Amino acid sequence: MGNRGFASDNNAGVLPEVMQAIADANSGHAIAYGGDEYTREAEAALRRVFGEATQCYFVFNGTGANVVALQAMARSYEGVVCAATAHINVDECGAPEKLSGCKLIDVPTPDGKLSPELIAPVLHGFGFEHHVQPRVLSLTQASEMGTLYSIEELRALCAYAHERGLLVHMDGARLSNAAAALNCSLADISVKVGVDVLSLGATKNGLMFGEAVLVFNPELQGPLKYIRKQSTQLFSKMRFLSAQYTAFLKNELWRKSARHANQMAQLLAREVGAIKEVQLTQKVESNAVFALIPKEWIAPLQAAYFFYVWDENRSEVRWMTSFDTTEADIHEFVAQMRRIAELKG
Repeated sequence: MGNRGFASDNNAGVLPEVMQAIADANSGHAIAYGGDEYTREAEAALRRVFGEATQCYFVFNGTGANVVALQAMARSYEGVVCAATAHINVDECGAPEKLSGCKLIDVPTPDGKLSPELIAPVLHGFGFEHHVQPRVLSLTQASEMGTLYSIEELRALCAYAHERGLLVHMDGARLSNAAAALNCSLADISVKVGVDVLSLGATKNGLMFGEAVLVFNPELQGPLKYIRKQSTQLFSKMRFLSAQYTAFLKNELWRKSARHANQMAQLLAREVGAIKEVQLTQKVESNAVFALIPKEWIAPLQAAYFFYVWDENRSEVRWMTSFDTTEADIHEFVAQMRRIAELKG
């Protein structure tokens, strides 16, 4: 098995409560493709959190959620404005562009966050037939750099986009971590600030598989079920996917798990930040730690605790904590780093 590493919160296992929910759903027959009682229960739970008008569509994974959402929001001659670091731009193998036909208009940011000032220069060419028409603003909360949009920042961005005729999509792969850090509800940083469609992630916070596309804008609800099927994202034995969400939402299990992951990232940041050769490069606001470390440390450190190099040219690395990260994991990791520092010193 080896040590728990810091490569990704995807590498963690499944929450016991979620695993039990899957086992409990494994009883008898149930109508396929979401016509079962477990899916109805999960949809009801999501509506209690996000509002009774919310339409819920469960899919296999995060890329699937983003692809289905963006296809429902834009036509092939329209564009999706996103941060250059956005998952849809760099980590989905071109799937959003291939399947939606839309151009991604990526905007460089210093910290993974967009602002009205950053996106203003790309919002042009409206009505000009030779120009891709900006149609969707896609935000990631928490961002790929581990940073967070405040409620006020999100509200301002959504208002800015809507005033210019854009819809707002949110990649919420780590929305739980953001809400736990901001001490707010999941709705407070999505539907309540003006997001039209949310890709709600949970596998990074303890589910075995599956994500949810939540549609808040009633004008976009009609085509989703067809787009999901055509995009090969309709799961036949849906009960095993949806039952996980009921457990995840019950008594805010998501908050407990995400808060722990965030706290472990804070501890990791404090411990590695005390090593003089280590320089943190981003604010540690969720469960990600970005740092510059000596290049010669990377290989031996990865051999003991696997993690990813974020920027080889800068020797910048990313360390992710999870719901099952322990203080012992962090102290042992930092001790290993100190041993390497002494050897390489």
